[in-house]
Amino acid sequence: MITIINYGLGNINAFVNIYKKADIPVKVASSAYDLKTTTKIILPGVGAFDHAMGKLDESGMKEKLNELVLDKKVPVLGICVGMQILAESSEEGIRPGLGWIPGIVRKFDESKITQRTRLPHMGWNDVEPIGNQPIFGGMEENPLFYFLHSYYFDCINQKDTIATANYAGANFTCAIRAGNIYGVQFHPEKSHSAGIQLLNNFATII
Repeated sequence: MITIINYGLGNINAFVNIYKKADIPVKVASSAYDLKTTTKIILPGVGAFDHAMGKLDESGMKEKLNELVLDKKVPVLGICVGMQILAESSEEGIRPGLGWIPGIVRKFDESKITQRTRLPHMGWNDVEPIGNQPIFGGMEENPLFYFLHSYYFDCINQKDTIATANYAGANFTCAIRAGNIYGVQFHPEKSHSAGIQLLNNFATII
């Protein structure tokens, strides 16, 4: 059962609708009790890092999520800010992140952005997977995904980077993986066929 974490952030219904159309069992969790039957987790998020961590703390689900992901190795997919809070910390705030994947969330250096539109990085962008990544299976080369962000995940272990994108001439990590833990900076729920394929791929990952 795929479980969408509802802690007050992210377009929960968009994920639910995609999975229902694909006839993939899905439910929404708003408490630790709701997590009892989950076999895969999607952790969405929008907005600021500290706000997201605060909302997750208030939800009462963080301890149970740590148990499921770290101890029981349940696959999890963090999306946008839901990916960023997988890190240890962020330049955006002062709260610690979940620390599930070693890394720091950093702001793009605006002084190096020469185009008129600076931040946020908003719109469609090619994504370049590194190696054979099952979560990007069945897609065309360098698929397009929709982005909306000003910060990116700087992995401490470069092997945890599984895809990059380029903004204003600089490559940055846009997808990560460490074992059962996945994260994507873009919004698959807004990315049409490529996004639907990625979410379906996550549903089949063992």
